[in-house]
Amino acid sequence: MQKTLRPAGPARPSAAEANEAIRHLVETRVDGEWPSDAYEFLLEEWATARAEATAAQ
Repeated sequence: MQKTLRPAGPARPSAAEANEAIRHLVETRVDGEWPSDAYEFLLEEWATARAEATAAQ
């Protein structure tokens, strides 16, 4: 099984911040190509932030 390591450094973005980054990515894409790697990364950040917020409640 593969483990994903959390990056060292600043805290993860909030779900709202990750959502805004996803919107920005979608709205500013160039040449009609879909930036799948960036989108998947941001979506994972959003999902993690949502899960952490839910667990904290």
